[in-house]
Amino acid sequence: MSNNATVKQIVIIGGVAGGASAAARLRRLDEHARIILLERGPDVSFANCGLPYHIGGEISDRSMLALQTPQSLNKMLALDVRVRHEALSIQRENKTVTVRNLEQGTMETLSYDTLILSPGASPIRPPLPGLDHPRVLTLRNLQDMDAIIRLGAESKRVLVIGAGFIGLETAEQFHHLGKDVTLVELQPQVLPQLDPEMAAPIELELKAQGINVITGDGIRGIAELASGALKAQLASGASIETDLVILSIGVKPDTALASACGLTLGSRGHIVVNEFQQTNDPSIYAVGDAVETKDGVLEGNISIPLGGPANRQGRLAADHIVYREKARPYPGSIGTSIVRVFSLAAGITGYSEKRLQAMGHPYSQTVVTDFHHANYYPGAVPLSLKVIWNPRDGRILGAQSFGQEGVDKRLDVLATAIRGKLTMEDLEHLELAYAPPFGAAKDPVNLAGFAAKNMEDSLVEITRDIPEIPGLQVVDLRGKPLREANPVPGAIGIMLADLRDNLHLLDKSRPVLTLCMVGKTSYFAARVLQQNGFNVISLQGGLTIHPELAH
Repeated sequence: MSNNATVKQIVIIGGVAGGASAAARLRRLDEHARIILLERGPDVSFANCGLPYHIGGEISDRSMLALQTPQSLNKMLALDVRVRHEALSIQRENKTVTVRNLEQGTMETLSYDTLILSPGASPIRPPLPGLDHPRVLTLRNLQDMDAIIRLGAESKRVLVIGAGFIGLETAEQFHHLGKDVTLVELQPQVLPQLDPEMAAPIELELKAQGINVITGDGIRGIAELASGALKAQLASGASIETDLVILSIGVKPDTALASACGLTLGSRGHIVVNEFQQTNDPSIYAVGDAVETKDGVLEGNISIPLGGPANRQGRLAADHIVYREKARPYPGSIGTSIVRVFSLAAGITGYSEKRLQAMGHPYSQTVVTDFHHANYYPGAVPLSLKVIWNPRDGRILGAQSFGQEGVDKRLDVLATAIRGKLTMEDLEHLELAYAPPFGAAKDPVNLAGFAAKNMEDSLVEITRDIPEIPGLQVVDLRGKPLREANPVPGAIGIMLADLRDNLHLLDKSRPVLTLCMVGKTSYFAARVLQQNGFNVISLQGGLTIHPELAH
C-alpha cells in the first residue's frame, strides 16, 4: 500500500468481460488509484463469444479475438496487469490476497483497499468414464480454441454433447469445415432454453443440413478403441464412434476462492451481491458469471452467464467504488440471447413458458408469425414471435423468436419492453421504424399485442395442436399448392376468400379447427365461422410453428 493515504489500491481478480470493464471504468473515474488486475490465464481480455467462429474460419484472424494485452492496457489506462498470476487465498481480516506467479513459481502478498472478484465460470465436465481423455475438450478460452482447431484438423467425425447456444454454434462451424457432426442433447429438444415449439424449427434446420441430431439422450462414458477412434456410450445404450468430442453442457461458477474466505454463496454456488455488486464484505465486490444478482423480471435472484451483464456489472461496481451514493443500482439481469444456426436465427429474452410452469407462476402466451418486412417487398421471409405475459396486469415476462431475418430486432425491442415494464397493450401502440425494406406498418411485435387483445376480448379460442375432439372438422386455409405439397391428414381445404360461400360444407353441430401457414388467416376464418354459429378453435402460430402436423 502506498504511503500516500489518498491513493487507493484496488485489486481485481479475473479479467475478460467483468474484470477488464471494472478496471477500465475505475481508471476513467480515478486517475490516481493503483489498479492491479490479476489473470490466471495468459490472456486478460478476449472475445470469448467469437471463439466458435474462429474454429470454423468465419473469423480468420486470431488476433482479432485478443481485444487487449497487458501492454496495451498499461499504455492506455496505466493498469498493472499481471497475467499467469493466480490468487490463492483472500485474508479479509488483513485485506490481503496471496498470489502465485505461475511462470516463476514465486509467491506474493498484495494488500487492497477494495477487491473485485471476476472469476467467471468453468465448463461442466461430469465425473464419467473417459471424459478426461485428451480428445474430449471444452471451449472456454483461446487455448481451448487452439486445441480444438488442432485436433479438429485431424478429425473426420465430431461429436458435440449439449445443444445449447455454444453447442449449436460449434456444431455449425464444424459442419462448415466438412466434418461429420453428431449433436447429442439430454433434454427432449435442441436449444433447451426455448420452449419446444420455438426450438423445433432449429432442429429441422440442423437435420436438413446433414447434422445427426439425438435428443432425449445423455452421455454415460467415452472409451478409446483399438483403431484410435473414440466410442461414446449414451444412456439409451446407443453408441457413437467419433474422432473428437466437444463438451458443451453448461458452466458452473468458479467460486472456490470466494467460498474459502467466507463470502456468502447462493444455493447454486454463486456469489451473492447487493444492488451495487458488493458481497457480504463491503470492501469486496463481485461481477460476471460467478455472481447471483437481482432478477430483472420477477422477484428473487438469478445468475446469467453472459458477457453483456458482466460488462455492465463491472462498470457499476467501479461507479460505486468511486461515487458511492451517486451510483445507480443494478436493475437486474433479464437474460437476452440469440444464436444463428445456418439459415435461421433463434433467441430468447426473459422467461420461457416452461420455466414459468415449473415455478407455478401465472402466465398467458401468444405466438404470431408474419413476414420480417413488408410482404410485397422482395426478400420477405417469415418470422415467428412468442410473447409471454402476466395475466393479472399484462406485464411482459418473456419473448422468443425464430426466423431467417429480423429476429434480433424483435428480441431487442421486447427486451427493452421488459426492462421498461411494458404491458401487452403497450405493444399494440409501439411506433417502430417502418419502410418496406425494413418492416411493416404492423410489425410482428404489434401483432403480438393485437393477438393478446383478441384473447382478452374472447374473440378467438386458440390451440397449439390439433386436439383429439370427436367429430372435429379441420379447415386448411392454405392455397392448393401448399395443401397438396404438405397435406394435413383429414383436413378440408377451403381458401378464406371462398369460406362464406362454402359454409354448407361444414356441420354446425361439430367443432371446427382452422389452420393456415402463419396463424393470421386462421384467426380471420375463425371469426367468420364463430359469427356464423360454429364452435371454432384457431391453430396458434400456424404450420410454421407446427410443421409436424403436415405430411
